[in-house]
Amino acid sequence: MPKALVPLAGRPLVAIAAERLAASGQVSEIVVTAPAGYLDEIHAAVLSGADLGPGVRVHVVAGGISRQASVAAGLASLTSTAQVVLVHDAARPLVSPTLVQRLVATVVAGHDAVIPAVPVIDTIKEVDDGDPPVAVRTVDRAALRAVQTPQAFRADVLRRAHEAGAARAADEATAVSDDAGLVEALGLPVHVIAGEQAAMKVTTLHDLAIAELYLREGA
Repeated sequence: MPKALVPLAGRPLVAIAAERLAASGQVSEIVVTAPAGYLDEIHAAVLSGADLGPGVRVHVVAGGISRQASVAAGLASLTSTAQVVLVHDAARPLVSPTLVQRLVATVVAGHDAVIPAVPVIDTIKEVDDGDPPVAVRTVDRAALRAVQTPQAFRADVLRRAHEAGAARAADEATAVSDDAGLVEALGLPVHVIAGEQAAMKVTTLHDLAIAELYLREGA
């Protein structure tokens, strides 16, 4: 089962994520990329599991061999002429509508690319991955941030970034881990705004339990 269909408090992650995007009032079209065998199931999960309000179009397209390729497929299938595009992961379902609004507003204010991020609180060490691994040095965490989604872009900049980096998308080993990396490769600045602790990535059962706690606390 795709991660997007994993239930959180009885609802698929993708439905919760879509609903919060729509609740921002900034989204007119939602394109979900998914494994080819699950397109209808995911489309149904979004339409039946999320309150998107009026005027939000939803369609689901097959993803690619890598995350980067999947985003490129979604970008190519957009039917709207919106000047701002958000790239989001269903695995981060608890992003607030307010954060979405801040991201879009920052792009509209003149930034080509905007990402939400939170400070790194753990001690970070660079490690020589030998046998056994050896800590080489402690990295100054003051300048480090853990990046989240959605990430917001001027539509033309995101398209140009994907076109320039298309050769990397054929292999997960060379593909970028987020779309801001493609914009960085163009030599353009990526603006950073404060993210949210509740916008955590759900990858394990423990993460699901934490996400449910955030929901109970009103996230």
